Amino acid sequence: MDVLNPPEKFDQVAVVIDWLDACRRRDLVALLDLYGPDASLLCECGQQKTYRGRSQLQEYWQGRLEGNAPNAFGLDEIVPVSGGVQLDYLSHQGKPTRIVFAFAADGKIQQTKCKPRALFNRQNTAAG
Repeated sequence: MDVLNPPEKFDQVAVVIDWLDACRRRDLVALLDLYGPDASLLCECGQQKTYRGRSQLQEYWQGRLEGNAPNAFGLDEIVPVSGGVQLDYLSHQGKPTRIVFAFAADGKIQQTKCKPRALFNRQNTAAG
């Protein structure tokens, strides 16, 4: 196998849909199983903080899967982007959020970065 060009035998969008479904079901184990063992999550939805590895991801997601807003984890848009998938959805609080997924060659989530969608919109307006 060519290590520099690993085969991409998985559907990244399907993994993100599985991620969203696990969130909707509040299935912490299924959600964590989608992440690789050394995965990281950078959350900029308040104070910027990075979570690494299964135990820290569990710490992050446990509270967010409990007591969701009625419209939590609603899908707005899912788009393949360079290096992964971008998902616009409603957070556990029902707030418009954007999360970008990057994947390992084995199809596991390697990294996610999230922030309120309004921050992305302001950055795009300032850059344009």
